[in-house]
Amino acid sequence: MRIAVEGCAHGELENIYSTISEIEQKENIKVDLLICCGDFQSSRNEDDLTCMAVPPKYRHICTFYKYYNGEKKAPILTIFIGGNHEASNYLQELPYGGWVAPNIFYLGYAGVINIAGLRIGGLSGIYKGNDYLKGRFEKCPYNESTKRSVYHVRNLEVFRLKQISQPVDIFLSHDWPVGIYNHGNIGQLLKKKPFFKDEVESNQLGSRPCQELLNHLKPNYWFSAHLHCKFAALVPHENDSFTKFLALDKCLPRRKFLQIVNIEHDETQGVQIKYDLEWLAILRLTNHLLSVKSTVTYMPGPGSTERFDFTPSEEEKNLVFQKLNGILKVPKNFVQTAQGYSVGNKTHSRQPSIKLNPQTVELCKILGIDDPICLISESAGLNLSLDSSFKDSKSFISDSDNSCSDSESKLNESDNSSIQEKIKELKLPEPKFNQEKSSENEIDDKNDGLKVCEESPEKLSPKRVLDSEENEVSEEKSVIKDDNTPKKFKRRNAEIYNSEEIKS
Repeated sequence: MRIAVEGCAHGELENIYSTISEIEQKENIKVDLLICCGDFQSSRNEDDLTCMAVPPKYRHICTFYKYYNGEKKAPILTIFIGGNHEASNYLQELPYGGWVAPNIFYLGYAGVINIAGLRIGGLSGIYKGNDYLKGRFEKCPYNESTKRSVYHVRNLEVFRLKQISQPVDIFLSHDWPVGIYNHGNIGQLLKKKPFFKDEVESNQLGSRPCQELLNHLKPNYWFSAHLHCKFAALVPHENDSFTKFLALDKCLPRRKFLQIVNIEHDETQGVQIKYDLEWLAILRLTNHLLSVKSTVTYMPGPGSTERFDFTPSEEEKNLVFQKLNGILKVPKNFVQTAQGYSVGNKTHSRQPSIKLNPQTVELCKILGIDDPICLISESAGLNLSLDSSFKDSKSFISDSDNSCSDSESKLNESDNSSIQEKIKELKLPEPKFNQEKSSENEIDDKNDGLKVCEESPEKLSPKRVLDSEENEVSEEKSVIKDDNTPKKFKRRNAEIYNSEEIKS
């Protein structure tokens, strides 16, 4: 299976899909899946922009709304995790993952899915120690503090991922794992990014929770973004296995923001998203650990009087399988939960109120788990329902379900009916294998640095295009100014990612 891996998307979906299309035509290949490693910016409208942690003058709608509205459809099955520049109100509707637009799937705060026999996991957000032990207490409208803490990684998601026992093929994070630089060309990294030196020498650059997950999961591949540079590493494990790590840049001209990797898959399975039984069982078993308070919450461990090992048994996984009626395929139950952006339609933007998403409501009912939004609304004395959430949405068919009115805050497990009718199964071309190899020199000779990355560790060697952070903004401006091609690569919000925190 050919997979396109993107670093920070920053809302530039049209440019990303266009770049992939050019590669496909030039190389005579077919890309089967696009993976984005955060800063996706799924802004549906101007209200969503007010929930993104950027100064007002840098709020630009970009191009995601076209795929949300149905003006365009993603030409490739796309999955992504969250970063630190997101429409957090929208992603908060989907804590366990779901479709943000047709053919575009969010993994949630943390998640594991299966695509054509490949097991893909991910962790959204960035690590900040001050919020790591807190619950998911943030809700719209955000203040300037919660607008940032909402995308900070929590210990519950990391704890859940540590319960995984079966092998993981691909793992995604926005942050780099701490210490990953010790397994690549650290000299070249510091030559191009000298301001990383102090954090590297003190072993502080990156995320410690990601480092723990890397050592626990030992995935075959680990893809990251966040630091706006390309970096490759090969991490050995004690069982003689290796993790091929690759971080990529942001979507801008002449930056190495995209890489094509060819990974073996099950050719008998179609390219479609399926639930992971072990992961869903873990969600169900750890539901009682979910907190929506801003106070510190510790996870159970050895010596605790309660259960602390939530790796599910076969019986516990079979129970989930029965609740799904034996159907592992993720339903195509996307529904618009807010009006999309319309060019020329000037509105007074403001932060929206919290809303339920039918996809989350449905999954919670099937598994018997809680929607954090429901718990937050109850703690605030609100009686949130699907009716109240979508009374202003023309695309939602009213439902009489009072999803958050139960005082016990547990959703009915017996109602397995879908919120919407399932649409036809996604049909994509069968994956094609191409054994042609390209030399690394050929890759480096290209301005965009985009070529097929082979499976061997050598093809993931740390060939980087690293630009000094102090010169990033001026470089981006000069790229736009000197480029005589159409403005499809013009960066509308380039400067914000140099003024915002990008380090964990």
